[in-house]
Amino acid sequence: MTAHDTRRGLLIILSSPSGAGKSTLSKRLLAWDPTLSFSVSATTRAPRAGEVDGADYHFLTEPDFKHQAAQGQMLEHAHVFGNYYGSPKAPVEQAIGQGRDVLFDIDWQGAQQIRNSSLGRFTLSIFILPPSIPELRRRLITRGQDAPEVIARRMEKSWDEISHWDGYDFVLVNDDLDQTFDRLTTIVAATRLKRDQQPGLVDHVRALQAQFEETI
Repeated sequence: MTAHDTRRGLLIILSSPSGAGKSTLSKRLLAWDPTLSFSVSATTRAPRAGEVDGADYHFLTEPDFKHQAAQGQMLEHAHVFGNYYGSPKAPVEQAIGQGRDVLFDIDWQGAQQIRNSSLGRFTLSIFILPPSIPELRRRLITRGQDAPEVIARRMEKSWDEISHWDGYDFVLVNDDLDQTFDRLTTIVAATRLKRDQQPGLVDHVRALQAQFEETI
């Protein structure tokens, strides 16, 4: 690998109201590029059936979570639907330093905290909008994960989440999953090629300048 092939890692943030498709798109993005790593969130909520500690979430007690957050060990954290959620900082810093991208499936509050953090300059944030509110409700019902009262709370919260759409670098309307995914991968590929993501370009240009001066 030459100097100009090296690049900094990205923090790729996907946000949306529940049911708009960010989790499905996250899984497809991870399959599209196996070098991508997923930021496994910490949470104080109880595991759902089939969820594995350390793979789906880091399941913590509330005192442990609060202690880690107070010690600055969470890159972002929030209180959502009665539970705490957060992104452990250390594995993200390690990945970025090694030029690897990290994918976040988080809400607007978490995205804002990351953008305002010391790693904010390395973020690529994308918001996923549903095609309509009735479709959003239909998706929440048909996925069969939540009780009716939980679905009602998610729908009540959805407009607050949607209202923060303009704080993101890119916004995609997920009316067709395949088309939305194609647009998503195009955005990621292009952002990886941005000048400030390729620190090796400076040395390459200097080498070109030296070669140019030798030839004149």
